[in-house]
Amino acid sequence: MSDKKSHPKGEPWQWKEPVWRGIVERARAGRSLRPKTWPNEARCAVALSFDADHETIPLRDADPSPMRISQGQYGNRQGVPRLRALMQREAIPVTFFYPAVSALLHPDEVRGVAADGHEIGIHSWIHERNTTLPYKAERDLSLRAAEVLSKLAGRDPVGMRTASWDFSVNTLRIIREMKLLYDSSLMADDEPYELTADGEPTGIVELPPEWIKDDAVYFNMERFSGLRPYTPPSA
Repeated sequence: MSDKKSHPKGEPWQWKEPVWRGIVERARAGRSLRPKTWPNEARCAVALSFDADHETIPLRDADPSPMRISQGQYGNRQGVPRLRALMQREAIPVTFFYPAVSALLHPDEVRGVAADGHEIGIHSWIHERNTTLPYKAERDLSLRAAEVLSKLAGRDPVGMRTASWDFSVNTLRIIREMKLLYDSSLMADDEPYELTADGEPTGIVELPPEWIKDDAVYFNMERFSGLRPYTPPSA
C-alpha cells in the first residue's frame, strides 16, 4: 500500500489512540548502538557519505530542462572526481549512495569509486518518491537498484539511503526482506541506533543523517519549502 492509501480516515484530532500510536511506532528508534569506547582511544567517530544523484532529480520530476540536467552532470564531471581525490589524499574510506539510473548513466564512475575502496549504497531507482508508491513497485525498484549496483561495484550493497530520505509505510519491511544491514534515512538521534518495527527490534542499524549537513538544502529545497527546511547560504 502507498502512504496515501494507508492514511487513517478522519482528521488527526479524531483519531483514537491506537491509530496515532501505531503511526508513531511503525518505524522507531530502539536501543542506542553507540559503543562504550571508540578504537584507538578516539573521542568520536565520523562517517562520511555522499548521495550521487546527478541527473536523476530532474528525470524524477519528468523535467527535460537542459539547465537542470547540466547541474546534475556537474556532480559527475567535477563533484565526485574532487571528492575521490580528496578521500584518496587523506586515506578516508566513505560511502557513495547511488540511484540506479545515476549509476547506469555513469558506470565508469561507480566502478572507479568501488575500485578506490569506497562503499556503494542503494539510493532508489530514479530518485522516485517512495511515499507515493505501492509496496510492490517500491520493492521492485529497490531490488532492481541493488542488482544494478552489485553488477557495477562487484559486490552486493548492504545499506540503503532512501531518495529524499523519505520512508514509506513499507520501506522498513522492504529493507528487512532484502536482508540489508543498515539504513541511513531517519533522524531520531545523533548517533547510530537499532530500528524497531511496531515496537519489536529488527536488527537493522540506523545511521541517522541530518539536512543541515547536506548541500541540497542550499541548492534545491527552496522549491519545496513546505516540505523541507531551507537556509540560504548567507545565513
